[in-house]
Amino acid sequence: MKHKLNKELVIRLLKYRRILNQLQSLGFEKVFSNNLGDAIGVAPALVRKDFSLLLLGGNKRGGYNIDYLSEQLDLILGKSHEQKIIIVGMGKIGSAIAQYKGFLQGDFEVVAGFDIQQVAVELPMPIHPLERLPAFVAENHIEVAILSVPEDVATDCHRLLKDSGIRGILNFTPVELKTTQNCIIHNINIGVEIENLFFQVIKNGWPSPEELPESDRAMQSPP
Repeated sequence: MKHKLNKELVIRLLKYRRILNQLQSLGFEKVFSNNLGDAIGVAPALVRKDFSLLLLGGNKRGGYNIDYLSEQLDLILGKSHEQKIIIVGMGKIGSAIAQYKGFLQGDFEVVAGFDIQQVAVELPMPIHPLERLPAFVAENHIEVAILSVPEDVATDCHRLLKDSGIRGILNFTPVELKTTQNCIIHNINIGVEIENLFFQVIKNGWPSPEELPESDRAMQSPP
């Protein structure tokens, strides 16, 4: 690829690809920009702009060939590269992630979990002791991990993953980990996301009764 793909574009491409996979499974051969735009919530013009930037052929009247688009997006997104994941920390969050059915849509596989304790629930992959992690990563060429350990061991586990050769971490711990030259971090702080959602609701939603003029408050009062 000659063009550097920014995060927003990559996310849209991943969404396009999932829609294309669904259309393929239903037997469709062609798709139009307005179909893809409606499906992911963007304007058809942006869909056409994305595909034009990536030199993906199609036109407004004839649409895009679904098989061709899927093949090209697979190449652009590196889907020909084996995508195996491990989870470190098999508590409630880690166990829930391990059973997430959406992984099947992403063409990647959670191949193992790691923890310092035995896991009580039955999970669809083997669970290994943490000291086995460096050897497992090397033997299975693992590049991406999900981190869901308690806060007090997050930094140590982060270091262990980097030292073992992990190049990308999806971090579900409360600790904000930093991306380095050799390891990309995506921090998912659930508490912060919920607070941000409340902020967006308050900022963009209807004003509270206290914020309304007195005359409007009277109209909203129950009879």
